[in-house]
Amino acid sequence: MTTIYSTATSLRRLDAGGALDEAQLAAAAFLARYSGRTLDAYRHDLRGFFQWSADVGLTVLAATRPHIELYRGWMEDRGLAASTIDRRLSTVCNYRFAYIDGRIPSNPAQYVRRPKVQPSEGHGMDRGELGTFLFTAERFDHCHAALAVLLGLNGLRVSEACGTNVEDLGFQRGHRTLRILGKGNKPALIPLVPRAARTIDRAVGERHEGPIICRHDGQRLDRRTAHRWVRSIGKRAGLGSVHPHMLRAGFIMAALDAGVPLRDVQIAARHADPRTTTIYDRRRENFDRHAAYVVVAFVAGG
Repeated sequence: MTTIYSTATSLRRLDAGGALDEAQLAAAAFLARYSGRTLDAYRHDLRGFFQWSADVGLTVLAATRPHIELYRGWMEDRGLAASTIDRRLSTVCNYRFAYIDGRIPSNPAQYVRRPKVQPSEGHGMDRGELGTFLFTAERFDHCHAALAVLLGLNGLRVSEACGTNVEDLGFQRGHRTLRILGKGNKPALIPLVPRAARTIDRAVGERHEGPIICRHDGQRLDRRTAHRWVRSIGKRAGLGSVHPHMLRAGFIMAALDAGVPLRDVQIAARHADPRTTTIYDRRRENFDRHAAYVVVAFVAGG
């Protein structure tokens, strides 16, 4: 399979050895913009496209729109889900960077048809479920409770919660704060509401440095253990199968239900695109705001 390098170090090393062809250099230049799980996902998708191109005898940078449409059809024939096809095409559509860099005369992916993906029906916790989860977490221990408030009351991603440190706690303009490292290694400063601050203080105890949330062996909480903790809390709370993103989704949906403006929720969730926040708004299924009730009242009042 074609090797795709992704770091600046790789680029410098291969520039000296002259081992990169133009397609690999274009891919490496694109991937160098990302890190972590986003980098892994893009790299996986590009490897798949490079392999398909090699199998059909296509030079990657010579691809045209019909070629990418054929790739789309190949994925459909394999029975891949529309969401998977859409994600992989989204990665391939970054041909625009090769165009910007002058490696190709035009972007062949600009007008490629994308599959229609229905809004996710994934379940985010409602107000009552979120409250029950937080209450149950407090009955485990301080670290379980700290994980619950960071996910459910601050909407952190599980990797962000696991990466929090005691030395990053602080005060700013009357607020307890926590500095975190967000998606894409972007630093962020978030406020801690009094309940969350008290819970975190109990988890930290007398420590002055190191991870806020520790496993039972004293090591930093990792993603795998965090998922297991959340499942255990959800099971004891009678909420069925619960995973960490349900808490983040519950935070976003609760904020929207409480009437927080969409822009403010986007900032709190640290979504780069407001359309991402809107997905959660569509998913709430809040029939209390359905237009039918307003129409009935309007007609009756006439």
